Amino acid sequence: MKTRRRTKPGGFEEQLLEQQVRICKAFANKTRLRMLDTLGQREHSVAELKRNIAISKTNLSQHLAILKAAGMVRTRRDGRHIYCSLALPAVKQACSVMREVLREQLQDRQP
Repeated sequence: MKTRRRTKPGGFEEQLLEQQVRICKAFANKTRLRMLDTLGQREHSVAELKRNIAISKTNLSQHLAILKAAGMVRTRRDGRHIYCSLALPAVKQACSVMREVLREQLQDRQP
């Protein structure tokens, strides 16, 4: 009989689960998904993101904060401009995998 290993509070596995929750919450918003798709193409300035996604600067800032906290996006300053990019190539891959799963689900529902 196999015994289950318990995850210690504060242990590595627990930290991994907490980070997974933050990432899933970050994915759970249409605007943030649009931002990730846009940043998957190339780095964008905050002004470009604001214009491309058509949201207010305040709203964009809030969404960026969530994506940064989840470790999905990073920013850099160059003079007066702030530029955003994906923190890891795996973020783009994760978005692609999710889209593929959704496409398959939608195709399965077709009569």
